[in-house]
Parts: sequence; structure tokens; C-alpha cells
Amino acid sequence: MRKRIVKGLEFEMSSGNVFADLGLRNAEKLKIKSGLVIQIVKAVRRLGLSQAEAGRRIGLPQPKVSGLVRGDFASVSERKLMDCLNRLGYDIEIKVKPAAKRIGQVKLAA
Repeated sequence: MRKRIVKGLEFEMSSGNVFADLGLRNAEKLKIKSGLVIQIVKAVRRLGLSQAEAGRRIGLPQPKVSGLVRGDFASVSERKLMDCLNRLGYDIEIKVKPAAKRIGQVKLAA
């Protein structure tokens, strides 16, 4: 990571993936899942749903919805998160194309 000094304080520039910056395993997967969760939370707020109403609509119990809102998404699969977004009225498009580098990447565009 690149370091930068601003007004005498040293900062490390992010790689763009906070999970990788923290050295967590499965950092790419966590980045994708967190992006899906962010979209779910935004959709629930936009629709004005309570956590209980959201849970009924997306097929999760209210405590699980509460966990998602708090960032606890480790036990929820990417597929389930995408299903939740579908149930909230969102389309999901997965695009596959040749990578610019030797190893490709996964990114969520919202």
C-alpha cells in the first residue's frame, strides 16, 4: 500500500478493498457480499420497510435482517443475497468478459 503524509499525519492509501487491506481471507468474496448487503439495506430504506416487513418479503427472519443491517453477513450466501435483491424488485446482471490482466476480478456495479 502507498503511504501519504497529510498535515504531519501518515496515512496508508486503500487498495480499494478494505477486507484485503485488513488481510482477511476471502477478501474478494467479502467485498462482493458487502456490496450486495449495502444494496439490500438501501432498497429496504427506499421502500420504507421495517425489518420484519423486509424479512417477510425477502424470506429471512427479522433477526437475520437486523444482522445484515449491522454488517453480519458471513452466514448468508451470495446467491441468497442476490435472491433478496430480486425479491426487493432489483434485477441482477452478471457480465463475463476477457480480463485485461492475467487474472480477472469480480466487481459489483450499482
